[in-house]
Amino acid sequence: MKRIAQLLLLVSILAVTTGVGLSLFAPHYWQSLRDRASRIPGAPELLKGKPPLSLSQKLAEKGLKYGQPVFIRIIKESSELELWMDSGDRWVMMHSYPICRWSGSLGPKLKEGDGQSPEGFYAVTRRALNPKSSYHLSFNLGFPNAFDIAHGRSGSFLMVHGDCVSIGCYAMTDAGIEDIYGLVEAALKAGQPSVPVHIYPFRMTEENMLRHNGHRWLGYWENLKEGWDLFEQSKKPPVAAACGKRYRFGASADGCREIGGM
Repeated sequence: MKRIAQLLLLVSILAVTTGVGLSLFAPHYWQSLRDRASRIPGAPELLKGKPPLSLSQKLAEKGLKYGQPVFIRIIKESSELELWMDSGDRWVMMHSYPICRWSGSLGPKLKEGDGQSPEGFYAVTRRALNPKSSYHLSFNLGFPNAFDIAHGRSGSFLMVHGDCVSIGCYAMTDAGIEDIYGLVEAALKAGQPSVPVHIYPFRMTEENMLRHNGHRWLGYWENLKEGWDLFEQSKKPPVAAACGKRYRFGASADGCREIGGM
């Protein structure tokens, strides 16, 4: 009953602040309510009927600790950010966070101002961290990387951040970015040179590739799938390198430039 009372109080507050009034229970208002509720600490878990878990609790449940190496995998189509950690003998998915907002459509970012969120392989270093971000907390993905530059792609300040708004970035809830930023920062401070961030249009299964057969970006996605498959097979983030106009993985060949990885 206490949980129900809290939920009703939350809905009442939202109704007043959004001006929804008696139209509150119309179906098309619920997504708006959930979006606004995601900005209130603990509210997403409350709406799901689950108590919020602290980051320490989440780590303890998986046998993980602050400072262990981190790997991030983003899937656009399902709006998920997976945070993986190296437990010492294997990589474990610590948590999958819902992405609040991303921009554009499936496919890579091509130029400054196209409103498109990037796809590909990136690396986050300590200098990419911004604890004083206007969007609560943020870190720069490092777009354009060497692969993007080889293709003539342009853009700047492509981030993962909080505040639930996006124009080309991957926007999380404030509670979500606090977890993610904290673990990335702790790993970098503990000696991880960079945190690899692999961004995919969708889960790169054979079924999904067939579903997108004939798409203008199919050839590009087949190259991305090589990195996806390596991680799925080994559960270790592959080292990505830009070799001309393709990504290659593992030991870099002459003329290739490493993007990131472990």
